[in-house]
Amino acid sequence: MTPHRVALYWTPPDASPLAEFAARWLGRDTLGRWVPPLRLGFDPAAWEAMTEAPRRYGFHATLKAPFRLAENASLEAVERAVEVLARQLSPLPLALTVEALGAFLALRPVDPPDALAALAGRCVEALDRFRAPLTEAEIAKRGPNLSPRQQEHLRRWGYPYVFDDFRLHLTLTGPLAEPIRADVLARLRAALTPLLPPTVLLADLCLFIEPKPGEPLVLYRRIALG
Repeated sequence: MTPHRVALYWTPPDASPLAEFAARWLGRDTLGRWVPPLRLGFDPAAWEAMTEAPRRYGFHATLKAPFRLAENASLEAVERAVEVLARQLSPLPLALTVEALGAFLALRPVDPPDALAALAGRCVEALDRFRAPLTEAEIAKRGPNLSPRQQEHLRRWGYPYVFDDFRLHLTLTGPLAEPIRADVLARLRAALTPLLPPTVLLADLCLFIEPKPGEPLVLYRRIALG
């Protein structure tokens, strides 16, 4: 098969309490199956608006942002490269908490180890040979609010938030204005904190695909580290 785009993410195991909560909060799981939503007391319209953006991409942390395949690349070649990369990497324990990242809310690591940024950088570099360059229209759409370094990253690597600008996060909402952001943060923390163990293990690389333009991204394969 030739998907519209592929991406390398990390997402917790589907059977974990964290993944099950995220699937209910977003209204669908990483395999694209729609599930009855858990709205945490918000009315349907408000919940729909705040979860619309992350719902399309699924519950995940970006390691290599979605990209179109280069002319001579294939999904099978990307898959083989991820297998090779995964064997070279070791699992990482992460302590996670819910917090604001700009205007949106996400699960983020507390005191992330240096090895996390190094792992993400390896993913960015290892798969870049399979990536079709961004068009000038795609660069223009993404570029206006970026720093000069982020604009350089966007042109070189197809995504602005890599290397020194990388911040691992598992997105839970789209952008929220105050005071609703503080309310949503409080409700998500109350619901999620009891489900979070002291550490969550980043133990695999997750290959996601976007089958056709605009369709939700879905988990294609999970490849264990080490």
